[in-house]
Amino acid sequence: MGRKSNYENGMYQQLMEIMGRLDTVEKEHKQEVGELKAEIADLKEENRLLRQENRLLKDDNARLKSIINHDSSNTSLPPSTDQKGGKPANTYNGRKKTKRKAGGQKGHKGTTLTKAEIEVKIASGKCRHEVKMIGNAAGQKYVTKYVVDLAVEPMITEIRIYADKEGVLHIPKEYRSDVTYGANVKALAVSLYSEGVMSNDRIASFLNAAGNGELELSEGSVYGFCKKLASFSQTSISNLENGLLNQKVVATDATVVTVNGKQNYIRNFSIKNSVVYHAMDSKSIEALKGLYFLKHYTGILLHDHETALYHFGTDHAECNVHIMRYLRKNTEETGNAWSGEMSALLCEMNRERKELLGQGFPSFPPAILREYEEKYFSLIRKGEAENKTTRHKYAKKEEKTLLNRMDKYSHNHLLFLHDFSVPFDDNISERDLRKAKNRQKMAGGFRKESGSEMYCSIMTVIETLKKRKMGIIENIKMLFMGTPAIF
Repeated sequence: MGRKSNYENGMYQQLMEIMGRLDTVEKEHKQEVGELKAEIADLKEENRLLRQENRLLKDDNARLKSIINHDSSNTSLPPSTDQKGGKPANTYNGRKKTKRKAGGQKGHKGTTLTKAEIEVKIASGKCRHEVKMIGNAAGQKYVTKYVVDLAVEPMITEIRIYADKEGVLHIPKEYRSDVTYGANVKALAVSLYSEGVMSNDRIASFLNAAGNGELELSEGSVYGFCKKLASFSQTSISNLENGLLNQKVVATDATVVTVNGKQNYIRNFSIKNSVVYHAMDSKSIEALKGLYFLKHYTGILLHDHETALYHFGTDHAECNVHIMRYLRKNTEETGNAWSGEMSALLCEMNRERKELLGQGFPSFPPAILREYEEKYFSLIRKGEAENKTTRHKYAKKEEKTLLNRMDKYSHNHLLFLHDFSVPFDDNISERDLRKAKNRQKMAGGFRKESGSEMYCSIMTVIETLKKRKMGIIENIKMLFMGTPAIF
């Protein structure tokens, strides 16, 4: 019995030792498992944060790529901002390449002067005609060749003003100074200022060189000529604005210029044969209210989605060329199909519109109008569906903004369908602003607001004269003599 009791005690002690060791191992295991769980939890949190950071970085990368890819082909930015591949500005544009050779195209009317046209000019008396003979003039047979040139030489006209019967001298206002410059010099100076985008000192230098150094024209004189012409042009500008008030559709746009280092604007109002420019310090509603034309205009304003302009006129048309640039950008960034299909639809609408317009139709038949509008809105619905799966947050947000705009302003984008007198785009206004853009790029803006206003007055007259194919120099001379050039 004693042996059996000792054996059982020994087994019991071994069992207790084993259970003690198991408890220790279990505690160590639990501690290790706890540490591993804590480590896993930390890793999960770190992974969550990294995934969140990665998502933010992807969205930001998409945003930056979108900004980098902005150019004149997919936004409203001017071509001067295109800097792809380190190439100079204006190297790239949105035109599609063709296989045609550079230069004049087959079927296009040439501009080379013909002998018949020269003979008409001689008969009109507007050109001085001289005959130079080569060979024996006694011969009966000869051929005629013409050389078209300019006679450039300084000319001094002496004005003698005689007293009346009472011995009183009545000196005209324009001859108060003993020496004045004539209308030719003034007209050329103003033309170089506006058309040539030349500084006043360079204009003076050029005209002095053309006059063999005899004019002795100063920079201040050139500025004085421009200032006087701007003052003399106010009647013509008023006539133009009153004429614009009678137009059914007027296109408008604005471009940035600097005045004394600050951002200002030049806005224009354009139709086929007239354009009026205005200097403005902002594009706000309050600034626009200060324009006589906008306050009184009751027609349709055509522009590039300037919401401030919706407070003026009675209806509005949106430029569809601009919206097509945004559609192209959306296709590039999202890869969604709706924007490319919308661009194709707008082009098809405009193409069909031109054909009917050429046949004398004022608008589309109601059935075709409904069909086009249904296609337009179905593509917007398709875009909204595709937008839900757009990957990058930034592109998704911009796409949604574009869809909302095309839906909300559908009447304004499709107004050219309902009324063929409304253009598809406001390219006429953009073309008329190129001169102002060139001046900003070449001359760097203006030093004073008065200089910007003077420039706008001069450009209003000159660009309208060009549109109407009227002689620029001759009509500027008329303005200097007090006769309105435009009625």
